[in-house]
Amino acid sequence: MSTDPTQRHVHLPDGPIPRHVAVIMDGNGRWAAERGLPRHAGHREGMKAVREAIEGAAEMGVGILTLFAFSTENWQRPRDEILALMALLKLYAESECEELAERGIEVRVLGDLSRMDPESREAIDEIQSVTDGGGAMRLNLMISYSGREDILQAVRALAARVEAGELDPAAIDQERLEDELFTAGLPDPDLLVRTSGEFRLSNFMLWQLAYTEIHISPVLWPDFTRADLSEAILDYQRRERRFGRVSTR
Repeated sequence: MSTDPTQRHVHLPDGPIPRHVAVIMDGNGRWAAERGLPRHAGHREGMKAVREAIEGAAEMGVGILTLFAFSTENWQRPRDEILALMALLKLYAESECEELAERGIEVRVLGDLSRMDPESREAIDEIQSVTDGGGAMRLNLMISYSGREDILQAVRALAARVEAGELDPAAIDQERLEDELFTAGLPDPDLLVRTSGEFRLSNFMLWQLAYTEIHISPVLWPDFTRADLSEAILDYQRRERRFGRVSTR
């Protein structure tokens, strides 16, 4: 996971570091198009930015980093692009899992993995097994994930328990629903970073982002560095998080 040594140390001023940072990694296709390259070249280059984000987040003291890697809608992309993305996923798992484990970074892959091919599922199982128990940082890779489907599958699970007589509908509250989401047991993101200058959530963690601070970076994902992550956290530090309450300032 080595990177340009000139980018290895980013110093933040004193201030709160978000416990949980989520990232919508956007701009691989545009990065490739600007250079006359196929889309898969942008995805491959984006792997360097993944390393930058992980190493930067760990250095800055972020406890949980969640990366939106592949949405359920992405299954509608051309078959060649999907195959290239799955190949990159397997390459990432094989090439990075040992170093992630050495760094104490625990990897969890969250989403509907039923559509993944056997080799990709095997790679996912391997990286989760090898990094299990890492206490330095939790890395969530959201793959085949949809915010709406996340909520729907949680509602279906609760409805099944009600139908089986295991759960009183009146007992269903926010906490019980959250226990059925893919992110069960995790705190909501404090900061969402979206790259490429787009202002939309793209069906990502719709329940969990209710009070998350949002930072829009104009940088295309393959060009994203830990310095850009630092800028996002600096922006976060300038915010006052009120959660619907009156300002204390």
